Amino acid sequence: MNKEYLNVITVDDDEGNIVFFKNIFKDLRIGVKSQCFSDGDDLMTYISSSGAIIPEIVFIKLDIPGKSCMECVREIKINPRFSNTVIVVYAGLIPESEIEEIFINGANIFMRKPETYDGLKKSLTEIITINWQYHSSGLNIDNFIMKV
Repeated sequence: MNKEYLNVITVDDDEGNIVFFKNIFKDLRIGVKSQCFSDGDDLMTYISSSGAIIPEIVFIKLDIPGKSCMECVREIKINPRFSNTVIVVYAGLIPESEIEEIFINGANIFMRKPETYDGLKKSLTEIITINWQYHSSGLNIDNFIMKV
């Protein structure tokens, strides 16, 4: 597979976080085309439409408004169109039991959201780079699970 860029969706109701994500994606050496949504309803409306671009990665904040993060994850994972989409759920401090629940619902990666911009940049860079390697080499990502 020879891709020039990754399609990435970010779902977060905090405009500041969206700006951080967009700036970090622009700084990467890997090409990223990103779309952003502020709630779960808008995300699901978009990806359910026939003209939606299938994302390679979806970053979704755990506590988004509208349709819950876990509802979105479950709906994305049962749809065969998104079988190669990696879902990254992120949040601040949450109990390990909730992290387990995130993986049980189908997320591939849980990212504890760093407190600083540099920390966020490091985490996003690592996740994007690993995913780029999978997509550009054709490696199987069906069972890709990671905790950052």
